[in-house]
Amino acid sequence: MDSPPPPVSFCEALRFWLKLGFISFGGPAGQIAIMHTELVERRRWISEKRFLHALNYCMVLPGPEAQQLATYIGWLMHRGWGGIVAGALFVLPSLAILIALSWAYLAFGKLAVVAGLFYGLKPAVTALVVHAAHRIGTRALKNGWLWGIAAAAFVALFALDAPFPLIVLGAAAIGHVGGRRAPQVFAIGGGHGAAKAGYGPALIDDDTPTPPHARFTRGRLARVLTIGLGLWAAGMLTLVTACGWDGALAQMGWFFTKAALLTFGGAYAVLPYVYQGAVEHHQWLSGTQMIDGLALGETTPGPLIMVVAFVGFVGGWTKQLFGPDTLFLAGAAAAGVVTFFTFLPSFVFILAGGPVIESTHGKLQFTAPLTAITAAVVGVILNLAMFFAGHVLWPQGWSGRFDWISALIAVGAGVALFRFKLGVMPLLGLCAALGFGLRLAGLAG
Repeated sequence: MDSPPPPVSFCEALRFWLKLGFISFGGPAGQIAIMHTELVERRRWISEKRFLHALNYCMVLPGPEAQQLATYIGWLMHRGWGGIVAGALFVLPSLAILIALSWAYLAFGKLAVVAGLFYGLKPAVTALVVHAAHRIGTRALKNGWLWGIAAAAFVALFALDAPFPLIVLGAAAIGHVGGRRAPQVFAIGGGHGAAKAGYGPALIDDDTPTPPHARFTRGRLARVLTIGLGLWAAGMLTLVTACGWDGALAQMGWFFTKAALLTFGGAYAVLPYVYQGAVEHHQWLSGTQMIDGLALGETTPGPLIMVVAFVGFVGGWTKQLFGPDTLFLAGAAAAGVVTFFTFLPSFVFILAGGPVIESTHGKLQFTAPLTAITAAVVGVILNLAMFFAGHVLWPQGWSGRFDWISALIAVGAGVALFRFKLGVMPLLGLCAALGFGLRLAGLAG
């Protein structure tokens, strides 16, 4: 413990990132905790101060912060390819699992056993969304001004049906102006606490010089942006050439590019935008299927935003992109397209912005917009919880019957989360088993 660990080979790091892709359950908080335990405490590949410095940058970005943090650390250790491997392996296991689960859902979803499992999962997901709003709210809403931003975001979505991008941009503008005129209001964003000591020297320690590949140069920035934009343009051109601009795959690529640039606050925050586009506008899937997809996403490793792979799979399947005899191929292709366009910006943000972050430290003008966006996200997530509750508790619509059994499951799940701090996976397992039992007993519709 008196000396740093030996240098880590690319192959050794690759094995770790692959393992992480299969064990990264628990949402961003759980995934970051796993990386902290493995990389800071146990392996000592990076010091806690450097770990938190990278994490603060990832919090500011749109996109899944845990996946971006893995990309950042991989890049810092093994250059560009290290970041690409770390970020890709964080996602690919989840993509393969979700493709398999999506196929089973569409092929066998009407079977009693599957319907029973989802009957129990849906109320649990509703409770999880409420818990997410509470968890973020207790951390973010530290004064009346931030409460006001959260309330305004909720009203804008619930009563005015405002587009999600407008809410994000409005909150960022408020944070930008407020950070200058009322810095005491917005001075709380972007931090994750003081660094802890006692783990021993790290391979990348507090005073380790920035490696040459992580130093900012305009030439390197230009190359990263050119490659990133080139990959995006090549992907879109291929889809437009193959199926036309109005084709489902091209529209998915364009829509999820926009979604990737607006995912401030995590997957829960962007789901209303995905719902507006995928369900209401493009009609790639139904609202009920959207909730089912979120339930599947909660049970798999990887970022929760991987629920978009389910959206793509269902859209490709239902649109029969390659004909009625190749439904699985259509779904898998659409899931791959959606995943590519959702995560490509994350790699560009890290590889392009990392060198700047390695040479600077957080400043208020950097974190104030994040503080305001995070406050707005609380209102957005609360609106999402109400949307889920409406579909779960009134399955036939507001004029239909109230599902008391689902309500009791949701309340029980909420008690388990808030009072007993039950983990996500045990909660979902218990609720799925309960739904299956109720279905067999003939008590669940």
